[in-house]
Amino acid sequence: MDLRAALTAHRLVAIVRGADPEAALRTVLTLADAGIELIEVSLTGKDALSVIERARRDLGPDRPLGAGTVLTADDARAAHRAGADFAVTPALGDGAEAARELGMPVLAGVMTPTEILTARTLGAAALKIFPAAQAGGPAYLRALRGPFPHEPFVPVGGIDDLAARAYLAAGATAVGVGSPLVGDAADGGSLTDLRARARAFRAAVQEVTR
Repeated sequence: MDLRAALTAHRLVAIVRGADPEAALRTVLTLADAGIELIEVSLTGKDALSVIERARRDLGPDRPLGAGTVLTADDARAAHRAGADFAVTPALGDGAEAARELGMPVLAGVMTPTEILTARTLGAAALKIFPAAQAGGPAYLRALRGPFPHEPFVPVGGIDDLAARAYLAAGATAVGVGSPLVGDAADGGSLTDLRARARAFRAAVQEVTR
């Protein structure tokens, strides 16, 4: 898949991490049904590979589905076997390299200019600023866009709908959102509430002029 194009088009990645695999699967499917086009299942969730495999079967081959917290080469290979289209990493390392070798585009975690250059060398499709709030928020993103005006940045970490607007206005290509969007749905919480949050986030990211 063309991850950079998908991020540019949809501007939002939902991050699903849960202690209940059945609830996590329901969360993925509900988000997809609610119009969230890019969904990442974190490998730190319980039975995450099974969730990815079952979600791939239910969503079909054409719906983008990512694996998150890909740290090692084994993580990348397992995610690929389970049916993930793209890999998301919190940092640079073996997981990012192995995913690229497998043909999976990588949303690679970076914090500093040096890491941005390293990610570019690794062939990352986009750059995940993580943890975004602790890095300095939208002001830090604006500073990075000085020397790197064309890099596709995706802030992740503690982003609610207001922060999503601010990051996109500061030049982010997309934002990655976990608990402010997913809430407790992946642990068995309300899917009705999840749908409402999905509508709010979709509206938020669509409001900001590119």
